[in-house]
Amino acid sequence: MSTTPTTTTASGNHPRSLLAWLVRFQSLLGLILVVAAGVLFSPRRHGHILFLAPDNIANIIRSISETGILALGMTFVIIAAGIDLSVGAVLGLCSVLTATLLVNSGWGLWSTLPLVVVTGVVFGAVQGVIATRLRIQAFIVTLAGLQAARGLSLIASNNAFININYGAGPGNAPPAFGVLGQRIGGVFPVATLVFVVLAVLAAFLLNNTRYGRYVIAVGGNEKAARLSGIPVAPIKISVYALTGFCSAIAGIVHAGQFSFGSPNDGTGYELNAIAAVVIGGTDLFGGAGSMVGTIAGAIMLGALANILQLNDVSAAMQLLATGAIIVIAAALQTYVVGRGGSRR
Repeated sequence: MSTTPTTTTASGNHPRSLLAWLVRFQSLLGLILVVAAGVLFSPRRHGHILFLAPDNIANIIRSISETGILALGMTFVIIAAGIDLSVGAVLGLCSVLTATLLVNSGWGLWSTLPLVVVTGVVFGAVQGVIATRLRIQAFIVTLAGLQAARGLSLIASNNAFININYGAGPGNAPPAFGVLGQRIGGVFPVATLVFVVLAVLAAFLLNNTRYGRYVIAVGGNEKAARLSGIPVAPIKISVYALTGFCSAIAGIVHAGQFSFGSPNDGTGYELNAIAAVVIGGTDLFGGAGSMVGTIAGAIMLGALANILQLNDVSAAMQLLATGAIIVIAAALQTYVVGRGGSRR
């Protein structure tokens, strides 16, 4: 029997296999390219590359802390074949709630922070229950949740900007809360440390626990997961509770970094979080994803925005560049999956 057909097939699949490999590691490869472009096109000052300056690197990692935290929770939701458009608004709600309780109500850290976290978790879980039990598209439920969170933020703040001052008297927040706005050794932001710790925990949860396997199974084939005995509804609800948790932490970090709470905080952050997840290679149809890819995607977006800012590129062009990268990443992913490439 001739081996020619087999050889032809293998040769024909080689470009597709290469493309599948590139898509699998697109966030890491993209990050390398962006860093290389940053070094190449960075302005110089006294012979030094501004992009590589320690203070600039610190600004990059600080800037991705909040959206990176949101992206961690978003990864679980998208792997489970869902979406959450409310995360930015919930961040704003939790930022306002943190500032209100610390400054206007005189609460301490150990009473404020747990309540804010519980608020985020409950908000996310309620959205998960509505989407799952009432069988309403998550897009619609979380879009409504976005509006609800913004409304609650306006009510909690009385539609006012809440400045956080630190001290011992009435109207001041505990000085310990200001640590979130500081840098370790004058370089590494404390807010980024929070992101790193949560990223390690999220990666472990997704890759090394039964829960992570259940999330992947539910997103890959909900019917098969149900027949296998996986509690599909609780898993789907839990991923929205996770995004609520991450949104609450991001809101606390936001309030601590910038020392204020505003009902407009977090506007558009949900898009950056989704972008990091998509660029990170998580399957938009569910069932496959990488937490490491999400982290690399978040850093890539932060580095890209930074190099464009250093070169005085307008905000409009920054948005266009980011949008183009998202579309390209999603298109490549869809092509590979649709053509029989690996989803992993």
